[in-house]
Amino acid sequence: MKLSKVVTLLLVILPLFVNGQEERFNRISDNPGGLYGAKSLWNPQWFQGYDKQHSYFEGWYFKMVSADGNHRFAFIPGISLGKDTHAFVQFIDGQTGKTQYFRFDINDFYYSSNRFAVWVGPNFFSADSFFVDLGRGDKKIIGKGIISNRVEYPVRPLSPGIMGWYRFVPFMECFHGVVSIDHKISGNLLINNKLISLENGKGYIEKDWGKSMPSAWIWTQSNTFDDGSNTSFMLSIANIPWIGRSFTGFLGFLWVNETLYRFATYTGAKVERLNRTDDRIEVVIKDKNFTIEFFGLKGMRGELLAPVAGDMSRTIHESIDAEIRVILRDINGTIIYDGTAKNAGLELVGDPKKLNP
Repeated sequence: MKLSKVVTLLLVILPLFVNGQEERFNRISDNPGGLYGAKSLWNPQWFQGYDKQHSYFEGWYFKMVSADGNHRFAFIPGISLGKDTHAFVQFIDGQTGKTQYFRFDINDFYYSSNRFAVWVGPNFFSADSFFVDLGRGDKKIIGKGIISNRVEYPVRPLSPGIMGWYRFVPFMECFHGVVSIDHKISGNLLINNKLISLENGKGYIEKDWGKSMPSAWIWTQSNTFDDGSNTSFMLSIANIPWIGRSFTGFLGFLWVNETLYRFATYTGAKVERLNRTDDRIEVVIKDKNFTIEFFGLKGMRGELLAPVAGDMSRTIHESIDAEIRVILRDINGTIIYDGTAKNAGLELVGDPKKLNP
């Protein structure tokens, strides 16, 4: 508990100034200032729900894998504005598949006025660090992590993040952002009185926000490939509702050898093949320059809650010890990259027929 109080105090004191500006933390009901909305559009990692009151959710996904690969965890801090308005932190242990859902009053949620940094009760999450103090007794989770060597997803004037120009499309029910493609972690977690080292571990951060998650989707991610490189891969294919109809859209990237390969509906890429069972997935995506082949095998599954009209009322399953293989070929069929990763995240949700190309 002493460690908890000291670290919490440091996290409050240290970020008083960010980029030369005084940092202010706001509640949902606060007015963050006239320029916040414009700035947040081109900073998708920032809190986006500053003007929302109902039928809204927002959550960040912090995945971490220990240096030896024996431990993998994910924390999901967020808010739910609906019939059961509250803030929360979800936790999943990839080794056991066990999950925990920690509720907080919505007034215990604070967000920074000029960067991605949020408090959920005594728990702090930002692009540079995190601190958790969750649960009691045999369900106690406490610890901290410092994030370094972070690779950010590029933001451009007409493409503010991984959604590209789809970020500007009105009436979308769900938006997606990538905060960190790849980074290193230093720190420790104390889980059920067991100390787990995160020193030299690997991490990844993304987020979702909006009204509801899609009715069906495939999502996968890993940046712990067997070749030991800083390769990072993410793919999301979803049945997306829009103005009374729906369409299948996808987005993803492969970061390898300091090069970012983007593939998405808005880049003109196409899903040529999609085969899925309860445990396995095969996807082939092709554009005018490259072909991506993806193969995934689910691992231990944990139950998470997902939003419907802002309420965290839907149960889904996620593995963060899945195994995936990614092959990138050029237009001539020459292999640019072929890698296998364990400790991957994998979600196969809803009716797969809705995702057929």
